Amino acid sequence: MEFSDADAAALYDVLNPWDPEQWPADGFYDGLVRAAGAVLDVGCGTGAMLHRAREQGHPGRLVGLDPDRAALGRARRRADVEWVEGTAAAARWHAEFDLATMTSHAFQCLVTDAELSASLAAVHTALRGGGRFAFETRHPQARAWEDWNPSRATEVVDPAGRALRCWHETESVIGDVVTFTGTTATADGTVLRVDRTRLRFLDEARLDAFLADAGFAVEARYGDWDGGPVTATSREIVTLARRR
Repeated sequence: MEFSDADAAALYDVLNPWDPEQWPADGFYDGLVRAAGAVLDVGCGTGAMLHRAREQGHPGRLVGLDPDRAALGRARRRADVEWVEGTAAAARWHAEFDLATMTSHAFQCLVTDAELSASLAAVHTALRGGGRFAFETRHPQARAWEDWNPSRATEVVDPAGRALRCWHETESVIGDVVTFTGTTATADGTVLRVDRTRLRFLDEARLDAFLADAGFAVEARYGDWDGGPVTATSREIVTLARRR
């Protein structure tokens, strides 16, 4: 059984449905997007957030940016949103957006110092004066990677009607960078696809240093999706930064 990049993109939407009414994280971003006239979604993936915004009547400019061609293939099912293939670091917009977002922990895919700095600089340039950048990253103190193993596999039926098992497995933790695999298999365990990913887990101090260097000031910081503060047990670092 073949399992293409397009299949993987379709499966992502099954595993990660965008629903602001059900999921507090989605609701957090949905509120920000609704209030902004022009929005840039960095790492937009299959475009579910911007699809929803347009469906709900957002009248302004909506732009999704992502390097994954297959994911953008699904995003482009809506032609009333701008879809751009590329990375954050390579973005060349100048003072065109009121809000930039990176949802679903996409910020953690910026692994090296150079990639982080270049990406934040490009997002800063893309925003108008006073524009805001909203994103979240997993708090390293929660050590989320320790739960990534085959015993936590998810069973799902994909859009093609195939019964699948999906799981993550941590390979290495070196400094603040975690390397892990995502495996897609048939219900009987036959492996169809293995994808390898690296994520960076920054603490607040290091994160804020990168933001400051790029010209951002932290406007709000939360440790959960209900607006609570970051504490010793927080699993998230949710940041709303403003372009200085």
